[in-house]
Amino acid sequence: MSLLSLPVATLGTPRIGPRRELKFALESYWAGKISEQQLLEDASGLRAANWARQKSLGVTIIPSNDFSLYDQVLDTSVMVGAIPEIYASKREYVSLKTYFAMARGSQCDDQDASCGLGPRRSGAPAQEMTKWFDTNYHYMVPEFYKGQAFRLCSRKPIEEYEEAKALGFQTRPVLIGPITFLKLGKSADSAFQPLSLLDDLIPVYIEVLHELAERGASWVQFDEPCLALDLDEAARKSLLHAYNRFAKEGPAIKIMVASYFGELGHNLDTALSLPVSGLHLDLVRAPELLDQVIAVGRSDLVMSLGVIDGRNVWRSNLSSLRQRMEPAIAKLGKHRVQLAPSCSLLHVPVDVELETGLTSDVKSWLAFSVQKMRELAILARALAGDQNVELALADSECAATARRTSPKIHDTNVAVRMRAIDQTMRRRASPFVRRSEIQRERFGLPTFPTTTIGSFPQTTEVRNARAAHARGAMSDEQYDEFIKEEIARAVRWQEDIGLDVLVHGEFERNDMVQYFGEQLAGFLFTRNGWVQSYGSRCVRPPILFGDVVRSKPITVDWWRYAQSLTSKPMKAILTGPVTILNWSFVRDDIPRSEVCRQLALAIRDEVRDLENAGAAMIQIDEAALREGLPLRRSAWKAYLDWAGDCFRICSSGVADQTQIHTHMCYSEFNDIIGAIAAMDADVISIETSRSKMELLDAFSKYEYPNQIGPGVYDIHSPRVPEVGEMKELMVLARTRLQESQLWVNPDCGLKTRNWEEVRPALTNMVVTARELRAASDPQNH
Repeated sequence: MSLLSLPVATLGTPRIGPRRELKFALESYWAGKISEQQLLEDASGLRAANWARQKSLGVTIIPSNDFSLYDQVLDTSVMVGAIPEIYASKREYVSLKTYFAMARGSQCDDQDASCGLGPRRSGAPAQEMTKWFDTNYHYMVPEFYKGQAFRLCSRKPIEEYEEAKALGFQTRPVLIGPITFLKLGKSADSAFQPLSLLDDLIPVYIEVLHELAERGASWVQFDEPCLALDLDEAARKSLLHAYNRFAKEGPAIKIMVASYFGELGHNLDTALSLPVSGLHLDLVRAPELLDQVIAVGRSDLVMSLGVIDGRNVWRSNLSSLRQRMEPAIAKLGKHRVQLAPSCSLLHVPVDVELETGLTSDVKSWLAFSVQKMRELAILARALAGDQNVELALADSECAATARRTSPKIHDTNVAVRMRAIDQTMRRRASPFVRRSEIQRERFGLPTFPTTTIGSFPQTTEVRNARAAHARGAMSDEQYDEFIKEEIARAVRWQEDIGLDVLVHGEFERNDMVQYFGEQLAGFLFTRNGWVQSYGSRCVRPPILFGDVVRSKPITVDWWRYAQSLTSKPMKAILTGPVTILNWSFVRDDIPRSEVCRQLALAIRDEVRDLENAGAAMIQIDEAALREGLPLRRSAWKAYLDWAGDCFRICSSGVADQTQIHTHMCYSEFNDIIGAIAAMDADVISIETSRSKMELLDAFSKYEYPNQIGPGVYDIHSPRVPEVGEMKELMVLARTRLQESQLWVNPDCGLKTRNWEEVRPALTNMVVTARELRAASDPQNH
């Protein structure tokens, strides 16, 4: 560290590797191509490179245990022994097979001792998965029950601290805090409060703290993003209780409590009352926190100031940040300050220098993980009085000015269209009751109609063809012919197994957001801008930098070809404006609501063109609607109002006989069901298999009038569900909804699965629907 520099921390960094090395190692291991030992060696190499990279960039407080083979919350469940009985292992420490069974499910049977799992009938399903706060990252939901016992079942935090130390890196281990861990979990008993387990959980954390301290750790980072939620008094008291116990029973080790993703609100007093050495603040999402903490915080509390955005890719104006931070640091004292990103850098790509295809001006606007660490180091030196960084500060300011004034950002025609949006564009011609009658006559579908969500497996052949086309090794004509053959094969197979409503399979699409963004003005795309979604699943979010314009139809030709192959309804599949917004890195110079309405107008044009081409069913996926929901309930209404408005703008320009579908995943609906109903989609499909149809409670209590397809096939697990399992789920669905409302479909699209799993699973799904019909109307079956 320079003599003229403040301490620099990262909180956490991308774990996948610059070129997705972790993804490929995991998938090779799961496929049996490499051994467990080789996987662990590959992971160790990624960790070592991460630590070395941070040190070389000027990071002085380097994290350990921020790496995970699948998910950091799953790591915590394993660490404390929160392992459901179905996966229970008799070993002292949890095996990698058990770990991955919890993450992905297991297809082995009772005779397969290598599984290392407890008894089950035909393998174990994966644990439930949902979004990490309001990000695009997924975590595995911990499961809790009354009387649950905890014990140290994984020494991962200790082992990775020792591993770093052996390489010469003194690190600050990262742990998910106990309150956040318990708040993120669930219980089969809806009346059970997981926080009641706190006193049984704390000893495991204390054991870990003692082991870390014995090995030389001086600081530990406890991530408690639950502080950004609307906590009740019981949760706030639990926070104080837990950290008081750490202070009394734990070793002499300093604790940094990291809060991020938003303001602290009524939790601020609790956070400042914790008997800890440091507190991290997200000053990107909640800049007002700084003055609040300066006014009332303890004089000995080390403040970690999250001033660089850890969730977006825009370069910071370091000159402006210096001006903003200097008065605050003068009040706090430099000895009490650490500089950091707003949250872990897990949520941004690794290195913008890997992007060789971007124009120099646009590239100069961007900062990925490596650049953000460099920005922090420069800012830390500037705030410490180092004059040698003035050129870097000036360059940062020039880039910010160039971006703000670039003619690539604004389109006057978009502004004209935005002003022309009126109420007639926001509602269907007739209410659902009338539309449903018209659509029932038009389609003549059976009860429990079957369909899929849209995509089919993106096989190696499909990916290779796309890559060959991209590099010019396959002509446009050859590529189109290849895609047509894939579509035709998929359509024939869907007809063969008896699906009622077909899809074309989306073989031409690289990603449900990227595919549309590539054909809209205002987007740019990276080649290596990958971020982890879950496990080995990585996504490459588009970067939405300017006004959005659709210049020509995007999906019409492929839909028209697919429909020509069958007399059955062919659903057209689009990605909705809210999902495109929430799954992109979005410009920060105008409100997100305005960006979303621009997207809605573009999708509205596509919907109208599809209808004019003959599409009778159009699905507008809003898989990410809920994940954009603000963490504070007081801000929900504003978000849901403009998000629902955008969906209606893009979907309401069609005739009554055109059936509008939407799809949502990873959503708890109870508290937003009114907003979902106001979207007025004719059919909504939702993820419900892992939650055992619990999510349908919201629709039954609300008396949701429209049609619903609850997912019966968990597509995030390689398991093939049996007919009996699917029937059980649909029987549960029938206790909550009318038969006339129900569709039968998977949880989500099938692009990440392989055909060997999809074929038997969808065949079972069709059989399930037929058996349900027979049971419902035996005389006609």
